[in-house]
Amino acid sequence: MTYIIQRVAVIGAGTMGGGIAAHFANAGYQVDLLDIPAEGATVQERNKIVLGLWDRVKKARPSALFTADVADRVRIGNTQDHFDRLAQADWIIEVIIEKLDPKRELMERVDAIRKPTSIISSNTSGIPIHQIGEGRSESFRQHFLGTHFFNPPRYLKLLEVIPTPDTSPEVIAFVKQFATRILGKGVVVCKDTPNFIANRLGSFDGLYSLRYAIDNGFTVEEIDYLAGPLMGNPKTALFRLQDLVGLDIAMYVAKNLYDAVPDDESREVYRIPGAIQTMLDRKMLGNKTGGGFYKEVRQGGAREFWVLDLKTLEYKAPTRTAFPEVEKVKRTEPLGARMKALVNLPDSRAANFLWQTTANSLAYASRRVPEIADDLCSVDRAMRWGFSRAMGPFELWDALGVRETVQRMTAEGIEVAPWVHKMLAAGHTSFYKNMGSKLLAYAPVSGIYCPVEDDPLSINLNDLRHGGCELKRNDSASLMDLGDGVLCLEFHSKANALDDLIVQMGEYALEQLDKPQWVGLVVGNQGEYFGAGANVALMAMNVMAGQWDAISKMLRTGQSFMQAMRFSPKPIVAAPFGMTLGGCAEVALAASRIVASAETYMGLVEVGVGLIPGGGGCKEMVRRVVSPAMKTPNVDPLPFLERIFLQIGQAKVSTSALEAQSMGMLDEADLIVMHPDHLLGEAKELVLDLSSNYQPPVREKSVYAAGKPMLAALKMGIWQFQEAKQISEHDAKIARKLAYILCGGELSAGQWVDEQYFLDLEHEAFLSLLGEQKTIERIMQMLQTGKPLRN
Repeated sequence: MTYIIQRVAVIGAGTMGGGIAAHFANAGYQVDLLDIPAEGATVQERNKIVLGLWDRVKKARPSALFTADVADRVRIGNTQDHFDRLAQADWIIEVIIEKLDPKRELMERVDAIRKPTSIISSNTSGIPIHQIGEGRSESFRQHFLGTHFFNPPRYLKLLEVIPTPDTSPEVIAFVKQFATRILGKGVVVCKDTPNFIANRLGSFDGLYSLRYAIDNGFTVEEIDYLAGPLMGNPKTALFRLQDLVGLDIAMYVAKNLYDAVPDDESREVYRIPGAIQTMLDRKMLGNKTGGGFYKEVRQGGAREFWVLDLKTLEYKAPTRTAFPEVEKVKRTEPLGARMKALVNLPDSRAANFLWQTTANSLAYASRRVPEIADDLCSVDRAMRWGFSRAMGPFELWDALGVRETVQRMTAEGIEVAPWVHKMLAAGHTSFYKNMGSKLLAYAPVSGIYCPVEDDPLSINLNDLRHGGCELKRNDSASLMDLGDGVLCLEFHSKANALDDLIVQMGEYALEQLDKPQWVGLVVGNQGEYFGAGANVALMAMNVMAGQWDAISKMLRTGQSFMQAMRFSPKPIVAAPFGMTLGGCAEVALAASRIVASAETYMGLVEVGVGLIPGGGGCKEMVRRVVSPAMKTPNVDPLPFLERIFLQIGQAKVSTSALEAQSMGMLDEADLIVMHPDHLLGEAKELVLDLSSNYQPPVREKSVYAAGKPMLAALKMGIWQFQEAKQISEHDAKIARKLAYILCGGELSAGQWVDEQYFLDLEHEAFLSLLGEQKTIERIMQMLQTGKPLRN
């Protein structure tokens, strides 16, 4: 049957439950969030617990909510006065205390009130799912499964789905599809084993590395240097991650695992080390108690993070960590080649740590298959998506070379699963292999290679590149063929910063788009983020060389490219994600439509280096925010001008695509995509949808210039800021330039003008500010520190 989700109920409003409720609200759903009642005579008093917990979720940083208004979709209540609300819920999610009896008691109440088609799931991370559902009705058990979100639910991609033997296949398929398409999750279907996949393997990796560090005299700083991005892990590495999660939480998981896996041959790894138990006893739990493996210390007003001595459990000042042998290979790319070089370094402390932790992690993963999962791809995805690792264990093993590493492990007494030896004996030397355009993975149970499940909405540009779909390339950009007549302009410059080469490739893309075989263009990439702005360093060098004609031409060429995109006779869809700043935001604003990742942080931030948007950003904000309002008679333009003046003047960056829409950077017709892997696929689909009947905008006087009266009002505000010493004289100068542009100069009265009028104003202001010494200083400061200099 087809399930329709309109209302969701979450029972348990703690950190995880509140985060899950917030994320369903982010996706547009009405949510009931319930927790136990407090003592009190009135409903308001009995809601005290849930009110406090939900208030904490609303204040969380990073934010659990896309915008503050999203909180209005969540209706709070308690399980005494509002339990009947569950009768209307289409999906009921349990997130209460991690004890079996309270969960069973709750499920008995849910079974009595739920409607027959509602889905019920538990977010437990350690209790067997089938035990929670025991004794319930047949309908309940058919609609019951585990849904293990990772914290924080908004930001971590993994969702482990754990069916029971009674769960309906239709429910499993629906939850998987809904969580992928609507919630933006990477779904892995797991077996109902202790801690499922990610926490089972992740706990082993963390505790093995921790024990190795303690037993071999490593410092906290040394391990976090070795176990972070160097190995394809996040910057939190090992000890910073423990401080972030909370040592009590991490060790609670370890203790539960120790008790739950009596037959695990590596069970003793999960026993809490003595030094760690002492930290628990002393409440040295990490960030939440003010100190764990790191502690913030202020020395004469300066902030430092002191480091725990693992022998004495005393804090000491940070020191520089250096492993010369690692320095020689740490920049090797790709990751697989770097890891191969690292684990084969000549004998040293660092080399031994890297090899021993990697080898034992890979071997342990092999020994858990098929216990925790039948297929290797699920294991790799769980570890990548759950812990933001660059590679899963079997992907990494392939890169290291399976046969040679197994020989080394065996010689050192590291136990590898029998199925790996069997695979090698059969002449198979890798866990994954390509057959034509299909990726195959070895299946340990059957001993054959099986196709890896494709996501039809996922487009991988590197796969297309390897398949011969790169039509043209330079150092900063490529033109790709996405199929079905759709092109893709891909940035791959440093930080994806907009430069001359990107503009040249963009001009070439527009030339190709004129040909009849192409129906439209996507502007997107799959780097770390969409783009960090324009290459202002190049402009600064031209200023110092006195190359003003070159700078003017560069700016005009960029403006012309943006306008050619905007008025293209065929649809152009921008696909921003992550940081989308400055000139790269202007590229997105020039597109026919935007398909944005939900996690898009978009803003016109040029004032941070003493400039104003010069590629059409000011014009676009006037066109998008001020001009529509002025089509209504007798509307005062000042509130709309003040809004965009403050946004640009304060270099405001959205914290989500939904907030970018509220800022006027996305239109109501633009799309927001929850799943990052679907971004290019959805953008391509929109190009195809638009192409059948696309009508490009008409070049006309369509932008409202408010003129001198509104300029005077904005200047008064700038003067007040300056008088209050909230901005410097130079900041005021930048602000006056910005106000001049947004108002369309000193026209005697408001009037409609064409877009070029505003572009000319941007061009003049940008060049005049670029010549300021303070602007050059700010640019140089940004290049040196990554942070703009603020007066």
